[in-house]
Amino acid sequence: MLLVLGLAALIWFGGGLLGQPRQARALLLGLLYIAVLMVQVALPDGHPLRLATGGSPALWLLIGGFGALGAAYGLGVRRLKGRAVEKEAAEAPAPRPDAMSEAELDRYARHIVLRELGGPGQKALRGARVLVVGAGGLGGPALQYLAAAGVGTVGVIDDDTVENANLHRQVVHRDADMGMPKVFSAKAALVAQNPHVTVRPYNRRLTAEIAEELFGDYDVILDGSDNFATRELVNRAAVAAGKPLVWGAITQWEGQLAVFDPAEGGPCYACLFPERPAPGLAPGCAEAGVVGPLPGVVGTMMAVEAMKVITAAGRPLLGRLMLYDALYAEARVISVARRPGCPVCGGATPEE
Repeated sequence: MLLVLGLAALIWFGGGLLGQPRQARALLLGLLYIAVLMVQVALPDGHPLRLATGGSPALWLLIGGFGALGAAYGLGVRRLKGRAVEKEAAEAPAPRPDAMSEAELDRYARHIVLRELGGPGQKALRGARVLVVGAGGLGGPALQYLAAAGVGTVGVIDDDTVENANLHRQVVHRDADMGMPKVFSAKAALVAQNPHVTVRPYNRRLTAEIAEELFGDYDVILDGSDNFATRELVNRAAVAAGKPLVWGAITQWEGQLAVFDPAEGGPCYACLFPERPAPGLAPGCAEAGVVGPLPGVVGTMMAVEAMKVITAAGRPLLGRLMLYDALYAEARVISVARRPGCPVCGGATPEE
């Protein structure tokens, strides 16, 4: 018995190391199984070879039955995956023509008459791909205005579901959406708002394992997350991918907003916040509270900054931090420089 198992392991794993395809190794295992079964059936009881290979055909018939069940299960799983891929491909939106339709031209007319945007700017928005991390207070309004503005592909990643406590500020979601994953609730709202855009929902938590590949599919990243771990992860992935990052944060009556892009000579998030604040110094919205319209104000400004980055209109908040105080209706912008020796972006400008 051990002899046969050893030969099987040698065929499978040894063949794998030698680069043999799975089909060839499976065929050799099948031939080994048939040979062992023939030995058990053809040779008399007590024969040394029969004893060395198990001593009874019943055992091998049982193993063969379980093997057949496993192979059938694997085949069924592969067929189901194949059907899922085919369905996804069939349901994928058809490629948009290069020229905008009459409906799109009418929809974006107020953009097109703007000197800073015009037709080329609207075409750049139509061809852009923007990923929003978080479909909550900041991500929701950013998503709504990016889609309404005609950004061609809008992605959103979040693993949370809509709760009643979200609805006083996360107006992309409705009362009827409670319990639904936020990315699907947001997608429904965006498609209802503008059927000319493609919305890609990712109902999962952003991790380091998927961030690099995911960010590579997009032109601009918006960080609407609500915790320091995710913000740091988003910053590292954006810097590694060479993507501009539009960042925002809110608490109580105050909001912050910046554009980070070391590839263009600006700082990264870690240049501004090299360390997390001590516990209790920066409580989240659940502990500290937040006025309902504030996320809409900051999230909408994030959408504006993303549009400026895409179209090269005006002056984005690159190397600058906007501080907004809703309680006293005050806003100011301060300069932010790259930090020498930053462990994320290096703290050196491209010329250096």
